[in-house]
Amino acid sequence: MTMPSSTTTAPARFLLLGDSHAGPVARAATAARLPFVGGPVGSGRDFTVGFFDVHDDDVVFRDAAVQELHRGFLATAGVSALGRLTVPLVSTFGLSVHFYATTANWQIYRTGDGDFPAGFLTSGLFDDIVRAMARDALAFYRHVLDLGLRVLAVLPPQRVPGMSDPQVFAAAQETIRGALVGLGVEIVDLRARVTDATGRQRAAFCEPDDPIHGNLAFGRLIVADLLARGL
Repeated sequence: MTMPSSTTTAPARFLLLGDSHAGPVARAATAARLPFVGGPVGSGRDFTVGFFDVHDDDVVFRDAAVQELHRGFLATAGVSALGRLTVPLVSTFGLSVHFYATTANWQIYRTGDGDFPAGFLTSGLFDDIVRAMARDALAFYRHVLDLGLRVLAVLPPQRVPGMSDPQVFAAAQETIRGALVGLGVEIVDLRARVTDATGRQRAAFCEPDDPIHGNLAFGRLIVADLLARGL
């Protein structure tokens, strides 16, 4: 899934690099005529392990189509490398939590009655497993921070498709959020504003006929949060 950057001629306020969850952000920013560059460049599972290489003050995406988009975004921003950006990076890489929470992947850790052992979802073992799943996404954020950029990561819509386990989704999201905070990434977390009493995304912020994505209204809340942070 790709989307063109804003067509405004004003200087970009941020670079948006992400998976399909970046789509509502791009649409909302475009509708608000907020100058930015970038957009979604692929699906969530493409940006967890083995998707980029470090190259001096930049990254090289291993997928040729993604790399072409990346180079085009940088050219639009008027820089030759990621490390030369003077605006923040907003990303959703590594935050397609439903992928980590695929039910079948966790069956081996359940007890005979089908439940997880007490404390498993808050254990060091669980954290290690999830961080391993997202290891290159975390390495991407670490590298970009080392380049001196301000980096913001957007938590995903709180939607759990049928293939995923809701308990694992919530726990894995906390693991990734904690790892990013530990690196120095700012977290855009709208859960208190968009969820119901069960912790699930309210219909008003869900893309219809779609099991995982947020809609334009959700994107508008994210853009408002970015503006409130000075972007």
